[in-house]
Amino acid sequence: MSLPVRRLALAAAAAVLATALGSTPAFPAADGPRTGAADGPRSRAADGPWTTAWTASPQRPSSSFQKNWSQEGFRDHTLRQTVRVTAPGGQLRIRLSNRYGTSSLHITAATVARPGTGPAEVSGSARPVTFHGRASASIPVGGDLAGDPVALPVDRLGEVTVTLYLRDRTGSATFHDQAYATSYLADGDHTTDTGGAAFTRTSASLYYLTDVEVRGSAGTAPPARRGTVAAFGDSITDGFGSTTDADNRWPDELAENLAATGAPRPVLNAGIGGNLLVHDTAWFGDSAWSRFERDVLDKPGVSTVVLLGGLNDIGYSEIDLPTYKPDPDVSVQELIEVERDLIRRAHRRGIEVVGGTLLPMKGAEYYNATSADKIRKLNHWIRTSGAYDAVADFNSAMADPNDPERLDPAYDSGDHKHPNDAGYAAMAREVQRTPLI
Repeated sequence: MSLPVRRLALAAAAAVLATALGSTPAFPAADGPRTGAADGPRSRAADGPWTTAWTASPQRPSSSFQKNWSQEGFRDHTLRQTVRVTAPGGQLRIRLSNRYGTSSLHITAATVARPGTGPAEVSGSARPVTFHGRASASIPVGGDLAGDPVALPVDRLGEVTVTLYLRDRTGSATFHDQAYATSYLADGDHTTDTGGAAFTRTSASLYYLTDVEVRGSAGTAPPARRGTVAAFGDSITDGFGSTTDADNRWPDELAENLAATGAPRPVLNAGIGGNLLVHDTAWFGDSAWSRFERDVLDKPGVSTVVLLGGLNDIGYSEIDLPTYKPDPDVSVQELIEVERDLIRRAHRRGIEVVGGTLLPMKGAEYYNATSADKIRKLNHWIRTSGAYDAVADFNSAMADPNDPERLDPAYDSGDHKHPNDAGYAAMAREVQRTPLI
């Protein structure tokens, strides 16, 4: 079934209403003691605007393809997660989400620190995180919450460890499934435990943490030449097939390349593995069309989006999960209508959009004559329509020289669809060639 303009308009209105309802203010827990005001309101105006330095798009709890803690949630647990930021700052703040929770989420205590090895922290680097001046906070179902500013300077491409103590039962957890980074769990309260020995359980997903934002000066780090680049897409953007804890996804590689050239820009990864342009799914997140504002356009500092999507719409549909039956009833024209709408919405915010062509996937589980034809037609439109401000031709850059329908074996992670680390590095170079980067 196609997605006519009328449906887009109606759904846009619904999305605005849903966003308004889903952004219920989260108030600090009444029993949390107020702390000192060193990072309080008086310092905020002088330090300039916030820039999102790292992000992970939130998802509904699910079993998905890998073991995770999202459905069981937490009770009397300490959760420790480490992320790499792509912008420097003298202050940082974290954002937490209970968007898909089933009960109020109580954060008993939180800290940020510089990471050591594994779950360990650099001794003396931990700083408490407060919420409206209190040490603890509750986030209602559907809500999000930003911590207060913390004076912990971070460098571009530096790492931050976020530790959350969750004393009360959380219920199911809002999370990001395919993180390709290790999270650690300990029983009891270990927010001040820098050694990390108590963190005996691990997961390859992220929980509650959706953003790290920075502002102010961080030593002599060069300023960004232009605004933030947001990578928006599915598992190929999320980094499926890359090495865990190595930061080898293509947005990571792009951030490193730009920093090395002396023209750094923050780069965000707003990919979700399995994500569809058109349909919401229980396993693979809200559709790209419905999450675009929340996960990209509303992020402080974003000026360029790299959009890569549609391969999953061609390969499977919601009712086919998890069997991946090929040939879902999603037309190329429907994908084009959605991409045009995303471009229009970005342009209304003054944001440029780079269109990424779909990668070759001959040999993958849902490759056949129908899907191959759709890939060719959608890529032709991306290259020739002029709808995008620039084009990153991933298809040409990643194709096997002897068979353009197939991924170059040097770039293939083994499933004939997702790149390996070398392939993601090649994708970053292709994006970097575009005039908008």
